Amino acid sequence: MSEASAHHADAAWVTIDVPLEPAALSRFCRDVERLYRINPYLEFRRWRETAPGAFSVSMRNLSNQRDLELRLTLERVSEHDFSVRYDRGVKRSTRFEIGAAAGGSRLRITDDYSGAAETDTAEVDRSLHAWGVALREYLLREQRWGWCAPWRWYMRRVWVPMKPAARRITFIILLVTLAEIVLFALVMAIYWAEYRT
Repeated sequence: MSEASAHHADAAWVTIDVPLEPAALSRFCRDVERLYRINPYLEFRRWRETAPGAFSVSMRNLSNQRDLELRLTLERVSEHDFSVRYDRGVKRSTRFEIGAAAGGSRLRITDDYSGAAETDTAEVDRSLHAWGVALREYLLREQRWGWCAPWRWYMRRVWVPMKPAARRITFIILLVTLAEIVLFALVMAIYWAEYRT
């Protein structure tokens, strides 16, 4: 995994490498809502498309504990380079750039804070690194399990719309259930071995 996070006075970015062709990564990134919902620090109350490439969003950013009501506008330079502009707040836009990389492609996400005052630091979105990690993990799982229709349905219809806390709780429940199944199977194997002797 090639990942970097850096900060300047007016920008922050994260770069992830994934074993997908740039065209495949570009197709994935067309679903802007899914891109944002994968961020484990954004808790959405509403995401509504108001016009082609325009969205009305209500959310809570858990990384800085801010409630946000925003209008987002999608601006495409190309299929491999597009930005999402925000109508208010210290973050002006988020740019997504897709390029070729050894073994696949590279996605760079850059948050633009140009024009923000020094006093606005409490509003800075601190979820960028975690977002990059979550996106990479999602894309790797998509590459591994995407052939399975029930998995695709679960991830897109159930997992993506979930709040981050609900995803964590579901994961814990699945682990506990798996542990119970393994324990039951072990008990049955011991019983069967004792019964046969």
